[in-house]
Amino acid sequence: MAAVTPAARRSADDLTYPAGSLVLLTGLPGAGKSTLLDRLYGLRGDETAPVNADGVLIIDSRQSRAWWSPRLVALHPRLRTPIVHTTHMARIVGAVLRGHTVVAHSRGTWPHILYGLAWFARLRGTQMHLVMLDVDPEIARKGQISRGRVVSTVLFARHCRRWDRLVSRARTGALPPAASVTVLDRSSADLLQTITFGKR
Repeated sequence: MAAVTPAARRSADDLTYPAGSLVLLTGLPGAGKSTLLDRLYGLRGDETAPVNADGVLIIDSRQSRAWWSPRLVALHPRLRTPIVHTTHMARIVGAVLRGHTVVAHSRGTWPHILYGLAWFARLRGTQMHLVMLDVDPEIARKGQISRGRVVSTVLFARHCRRWDRLVSRARTGALPPAASVTVLDRSSADLLQTITFGKR
């Protein structure tokens, strides 16, 4: 089922936003964020930099991971993760500040990230919109296993608790950082065909 707050005209097969917006795709680790970006924008998963798709900059965390991979091969994965994540966030912030229209993957269970990116969007005079992939933890766990990057049980439990709070707030219209929030379950996400933007 698709849920949208604040009230707006949306359908499961097309989402439309103003030009210059930051659209943040959020969800539990393994929820299918990168898979959705692959399907919508033809990403291969081995890109090392953001991809320009008809004037929209597509930013996936895998791009930063792939860029750093040959450079940090000697580091333990736990030490690589914060470097990759910082690079990914810096790419999103930089793109927003340069005035790009952006669709980006985010570790959406961290509220401070949502607030921070919304602040940067407002600083640039634009808006942040959330697309939240709300899947059962069991499905997300299977997604982690299939991609070969499994989050520890303790950390995943924390993600789940934070995610439950965020989704509950989003469904009641009480998630202040975003101009709009679209909550999609797996079946609705599978029906989504395009994310489009108005003319500048």
